[in-house]
Amino acid sequence: MSIDATPSIARRGLADRLLRRGPLEAIATTIIAAGVVMLMQPLSLTLYSWSFATTLFGTVMFTIVSKVRE
Repeated sequence: MSIDATPSIARRGLADRLLRRGPLEAIATTIIAAGVVMLMQPLSLTLYSWSFATTLFGTVMFTIVSKVRE
């Protein structure tokens, strides 16, 4: 019988750490906030015209990410 010198917690790769609910929800929330800011700014018609699509994308992303594992 040998003693395992490695820690009991498995090391996770970068993709495993990034593809979790917390960071992805933060990104989706930031995209939603950016869409709202784009909607309220008075300077650029291009930003205003893309604001709905940006907010919609962030909302759909948040809905999908909420189903991802913890």
